[in-house]
Amino acid sequence: MYANTFHIKNTIWALLIPNLMMNAFYVIMMRSFFTASIPDSLIEAAKLDGASEMKILTKVILPLSKPMLVTLVLMVGLTYWNDWYNSMLFINNENLYSLQYQLYKLVNDAQALRNIAAESGMVVDTVPIEATKMALTVVVTGPIILLYPFVQRYFVKGLTLGAVKG
Repeated sequence: MYANTFHIKNTIWALLIPNLMMNAFYVIMMRSFFTASIPDSLIEAAKLDGASEMKILTKVILPLSKPMLVTLVLMVGLTYWNDWYNSMLFINNENLYSLQYQLYKLVNDAQALRNIAAESGMVVDTVPIEATKMALTVVVTGPIILLYPFVQRYFVKGLTLGAVKG
């Protein structure tokens, strides 16, 4: 549907547009964060001070929502990072394949090579499928592990923001 409607087959947009729609889980996550973490008295105080709705959003709600927004950005980023399916469906140009789809093809090609070797009577242990999978797992999770220390402080703030204070 996307490829026919937007004429995006074999373009970078085929990887970006299908994941743009808002996930219901994200909406529930945002709603529960706003209701649990941002007190109504803060919004009422800003209204009494004469702040407009836009000023309340930008000066009160968004600064308090950084943990939730960082979590949301991280989840959406991981969705794009782990997506190989859109490449398989919409991309025929090998220069536009995503990394995950390249790795998916590599594992499938290695498995096919192992099956052909087994059928022809060759020694099957010469094709290291499991070692290839483990090496690719390190390649895929490496950037995520490197990114996490930079966003970890927002998760800790989000946990302590909703804590009961005595």
